[in-house]
Amino acid sequence: MSNRNRIALLSVALFALTSCTSTVVRRTGTTAPAPRVSTPKPGETARVQRGDTLYGIAFRNGIDVRDLAAWNGISAPYTIYPGQSLRLYPRAATVSRPASTASRPATTTSRTEAAGTPARTPGATTAAPPKPVVTTPAVVAPVAPPTSNIRWRWPADGTLLNRFVAGEPTKQGIDITGDAGTPVNAAADGVVVYSGSGLVGYGELVIIKHDDAWLSAYGHNRARMVNEGAIVKAGQQIAVMGRTGAPRDMLHFEIRYNGKPVDPLVHLPKR
Repeated sequence: MSNRNRIALLSVALFALTSCTSTVVRRTGTTAPAPRVSTPKPGETARVQRGDTLYGIAFRNGIDVRDLAAWNGISAPYTIYPGQSLRLYPRAATVSRPASTASRPATTTSRTEAAGTPARTPGATTAAPPKPVVTTPAVVAPVAPPTSNIRWRWPADGTLLNRFVAGEPTKQGIDITGDAGTPVNAAADGVVVYSGSGLVGYGELVIIKHDDAWLSAYGHNRARMVNEGAIVKAGQQIAVMGRTGAPRDMLHFEIRYNGKPVDPLVHLPKR
């Protein structure tokens, strides 16, 4: 075989190898983010008070802050003003109203007469109305808790006093007892998005955003040691345990996913 033919065959082989290599798909370990699960409150609004933040209002109402911002046309950095009214539902949402029961018989009668059915004569017997069908409500399987890639750690030393109870407004997290002045630490890396006492029932409260979906909250502190916007590391002290808004010295700790409380004990390491 001549040198010219060998060079030509080598060029074709290299071209084919390059073409095959370019079609390789590289897969990463990341997955698409889970959809947000905010539950709107059709017809309800929140009036902004002095000291409120959008994160605080979203937290108070169990709504993802991104949804609340979108529903009210607010862009980052989510600036709001005292006296401003915020919708707790998307603009297109409407409150469904049940149809009036008084209009149903008239509608049925007019349709029957229009169809040519003779009208009832006085004294005529009528058939008994059909018995209502009793249906057994379907059993809803419990929803598995969302998985988290965040490396959580316990926010304080102490004894577990109260556990999370789904749907119970006063038990949307866990309570950890301890001595007054016990350090309260960040449960994971993040940014402080709320530091104040404007949320009724939480006392001196700190909320940390860990990523677009996960928040953690630390309530009833005696004193807060971080301001909004501060970047904190896991284990960094952010507050001092106290009893503001509580009957005893304790830390109320919550983890929220897309605005919804989840059981912290599912995510915290075993003790």
